[in-house]
Amino acid sequence: MSKQIETATRRQFESLADAAERTGLSTYTLRRRIAEGRLPAYRSGPRIIRVDPADVDGLLTRIPTVTPYG
Repeated sequence: MSKQIETATRRQFESLADAAERTGLSTYTLRRRIAEGRLPAYRSGPRIIRVDPADVDGLLTRIPTVTPYG
C-alpha cells in the first residue's frame, strides 16, 4: 500500500485541550458533551482521551442571520 493512500485513510484525532483551543470551547464543555453522548470520544489507556476534529466541529451550528437590505 502506498504511503499516500495510507495517510489519506488514516483517521486524525486530537486531545481535548487541542480541540478546546481550536474551537474556543472549554475542556469542561467538551467533557460534558462526551458525558451527554453528543460527542464521541476514544480512550487510549486509563487517562488519554481523544476526539475526532470533525465530531467537535459538528457541535457548532451556524446561526442564521437576516440581511437588513435583502
